[in-house]
Amino acid sequence: MLDLAIFIQNLANGLLIGGVYALIGVGLTLVFGVMRTINFAHGDFVVLGMYGAVLFDLVFGFDPYLSLLIALPVAFVVGMVVERAILAPIADAPAESSLLATLGLSLIIGNLLLLTFGGEPRSVQVPYASDTVRIGEVNLSVVLLAAGAATTAMIGALYWFLERTERGRAVRATAENRLGAELVGIDTRRVQSFVFGMGTALAVTAGVTLIPLLFATPTFTGAIFTLKAFVVTVLGGLGRVGAAIGGGLLLGVVEVLGASYFLSEYRDAYGLLAFLLVLLLRPEGLFGKTVKRV
Repeated sequence: MLDLAIFIQNLANGLLIGGVYALIGVGLTLVFGVMRTINFAHGDFVVLGMYGAVLFDLVFGFDPYLSLLIALPVAFVVGMVVERAILAPIADAPAESSLLATLGLSLIIGNLLLLTFGGEPRSVQVPYASDTVRIGEVNLSVVLLAAGAATTAMIGALYWFLERTERGRAVRATAENRLGAELVGIDTRRVQSFVFGMGTALAVTAGVTLIPLLFATPTFTGAIFTLKAFVVTVLGGLGRVGAAIGGGLLLGVVEVLGASYFLSEYRDAYGLLAFLLVLLLRPEGLFGKTVKRV
């Protein structure tokens, strides 16, 4: 018989974890929506954020969430530099060129982290790791609540930027119609650099929020997060920020409920199963627009 209190507990944990997955998926979706480029290094930027938090903890003793004050602007600048140096020169080349470029970037990031930190798993222990907050019958981890708060703040700031600022409207116009945006005077190349910087900053933020919860490894964890980002975008509907948020929340809930009620060692597999079901039954994504065939 299903215990309602346990189910609500798992559902709450799944939504909080799913919020972080949503942040990862939003970054990938934003880059694809504007640049029409699938970034195979996206998960490696998440891992870069995790190792950045490890470095700040080792050198300065910073709490991971405090290190976001430094990690965010640095990640944004790094993303813009990467776009200008690697992706901009091949912007007009066939689509395969950018795919291979980001795949090569993924290998470079993973091996640089391996050379710098070694191959052993790393994490950051925080003093409030075992603390919980009781809300009704549900006990929520303080670490998960902090991750959820950071995710909510970032997504809220992103929506405000896209809807309320001139630069945000330029981003939306470029995503909608690049040629039309150029005809009204928008520098789409600059917008692309800006968006790649934003995508990198979102990925790094997700990595920093996850480091108190998970262990990071240089060459394997990035591939997992890239895969999760693809799952999130496909579950929601590729190219739409709101859909990516829904896909991330769904993935978190599916993983947590699956691990709780079935075999926990197959936690990642439950998300992939949902991914395959959505591809078979609704290829445009759960929140995507249905395309009529003629």
